[in-house]
Amino acid sequence: MKYVLITGGVVSGLGKGVTASSIGVVLKACGLRVTSIKIDPYLNIDAGTMSPFEHGEVFVLDDGGEVDLDLGNYERFLDVRLTKNNNITTGKIYQSVLEKERKGDYLGKTVQVVPHITDAIKDWIESVAVIPVDGKEGPADVCVIELGGTVGDIESMPFIEALRQLSFSVGPDNFCLIHVSLIPVLGVVGEQKTKPTQHSVRELRALGLTPHLLACRSAEVGLKLIPMGRSKRMRPLLENTKDKLSQFCHVPIDNILNIHDVPNIWHIPLLLRKTVTYFISTFCFSIAMPPNLQSWTKMAETYDNLTDSVRIAMVGKYVGLTDSYLSVVKALLHACIACSLRPSIDWIAASDLEDDSAKLTPEAHAAAWETLRGAACVLVPGGFGDRGVKGMMLAAKYARENNVPYLGICLGMQIAVIEFARSVLGWEKANSIEFDAQTPNPVVIFMPEGSRTHMGSTMRLGSRRTLLQTPNCITSKLYVMYCNSEYVDERHRHRYEVNPDVIGTLEEAGLKFVGKDESGKRMEILEIPSHPFFVGVQFHPEFKSRPAKPSALFLGTCNLPHEL
Repeated sequence: MKYVLITGGVVSGLGKGVTASSIGVVLKACGLRVTSIKIDPYLNIDAGTMSPFEHGEVFVLDDGGEVDLDLGNYERFLDVRLTKNNNITTGKIYQSVLEKERKGDYLGKTVQVVPHITDAIKDWIESVAVIPVDGKEGPADVCVIELGGTVGDIESMPFIEALRQLSFSVGPDNFCLIHVSLIPVLGVVGEQKTKPTQHSVRELRALGLTPHLLACRSAEVGLKLIPMGRSKRMRPLLENTKDKLSQFCHVPIDNILNIHDVPNIWHIPLLLRKTVTYFISTFCFSIAMPPNLQSWTKMAETYDNLTDSVRIAMVGKYVGLTDSYLSVVKALLHACIACSLRPSIDWIAASDLEDDSAKLTPEAHAAAWETLRGAACVLVPGGFGDRGVKGMMLAAKYARENNVPYLGICLGMQIAVIEFARSVLGWEKANSIEFDAQTPNPVVIFMPEGSRTHMGSTMRLGSRRTLLQTPNCITSKLYVMYCNSEYVDERHRHRYEVNPDVIGTLEEAGLKFVGKDESGKRMEILEIPSHPFFVGVQFHPEFKSRPAKPSALFLGTCNLPHEL
């Protein structure tokens, strides 16, 4: 097994996840099999209990693992299916060590960070690296490991030590370290400063790890750094900057990579194409072919040249941090490009649509409604808690009454049921038990198998099968057309569901449940047959969307307004 480690320095948020994914793409384009591991040094067991404002979206895997959003990047870029063990956290490591200690596995030894915690980290990495994730038999050729956080963080010290030991045990021919760092530009002169990267590399080397390659991001003004793929304001590294970095960081000039900003994120693997030469010489790879990145080049250039666009209103709770809906945004991007459209996402804070907002913040209220009315389709994504729920219901009602294409995901489906019950059935107090435990019309209830005392991993999680009830519904036609499938296997993350006791009444009024689970008792997909496109799904189709394999439901959502 060959290991490629990605670390970060100076500041967080430099794009280590995208860099790791792109390195994987380049290696895969050479015909190699690639797997990925993300290390998160926080004490949480997983990302499941973390607020989207705290850490971005929670990505869900087939096996129900609630993991860091970077694993979503790995799956999308590499078209693989990872497991929850591909995400290592400090909490998981300490939990496993303490369980062994309680069982007496250490035979009375004093349990310490070194060697017990570091050994657990190494054992975890080496055992997970050989698990196939691409549907083929046998282990991968390369494991790309991303270490979260920034070099020097107290939390990451045990991982740094474990990775140092791993590099020594597997040997220099099987281990490569890429350090992602920032080259800021300070002052009116616009000089590129290398000192922060020098300090970062010096600290890394003091801990026993020496970078083989530097991946440098260079900002144009001050320390302001724009996320990868969202701007053209990044300044390429100057030759004298590379000379200084090479001299003080002990990295050959040819191994200093400049990841400047690009029009879209799919250009990043193209920037890293030159790393293949280094990997061949370092890893003694007998690569049969140069990297075949034609499909990536075509995809990146296609997006750059799109002119027609579609406006999509994203009505949610966490619009202040767009990474909270990262997979939804990527799924929209995949679908729009397949339809030769450029996505234009209008972010609407659901609370701004509510009547209270008209009194407290009238300008925000008016702007939100103007944006909603100008959109070609409406999307209400998942979420938890009652903040903004009234605004989401107003958005669903607007889409339903005005024949605007609507896609409700998880909470967005439940919102559609509540709104329909109130507006069409006249149940004014219809609600979800989550928002009103005393509602006289509970149209959404707590799942019987859920836990009310523990939050982590107690929801309905992972890939579950949905059986389509009629071949004539919109969802069935989309999955047959784009997936050649008469059933749906999508990932779930919810603890509330539509109340089975009200299904008959809702369907008599015109709301049809066209997808159910294998028991036939859990509602998975709803539609309004009289509406051009009004679909709600209990699962999360965005998690399985890929650049070359867009989600069927997102394709329908994005393409219908264009056809109309």
